[in-house]
Amino acid sequence: QVQLVESGGGSVQAGDSLRLSCTASGRTSDIPAMAWFRQGPGQEREIVAYMPWRWAGGSSYHADSVKGRFTISGDTTKNTAYLQMNALTPEDTAIYYCAAAQHMSFGSMTRLRDWHYWGQGTQVTVSS
Repeated sequence: QVQLVESGGGSVQAGDSLRLSCTASGRTSDIPAMAWFRQGPGQEREIVAYMPWRWAGGSSYHADSVKGRFTISGDTTKNTAYLQMNALTPEDTAIYYCAAAQHMSFGSMTRLRDWHYWGQGTQVTVSS
């Protein structure tokens, strides 16, 4: 069993930066990959980024909408994944969710069904 808790959200101005954290507990040694998703008001939940976690192989992924601005990283010794968000815009306003996979895929893992464990989310609001 794995539990995920996000933190670091808040309200900022356009152009500002935020760093989100996701701390995992439970059977963390079984986690093969970690991800960040987001869901804006009235929108579908969408992939933001993912990375291998305690698994050899694969590479990090960043959605086109955030590539060059957001960076996923992690510290397995602290059981924590991060999402560094720079140059934020109002379009980035959403609830951001941390997710952990149960099984690793060698193809892309951009679908909701690719991820088994979910945190409760943290709100990010960006004002003009």
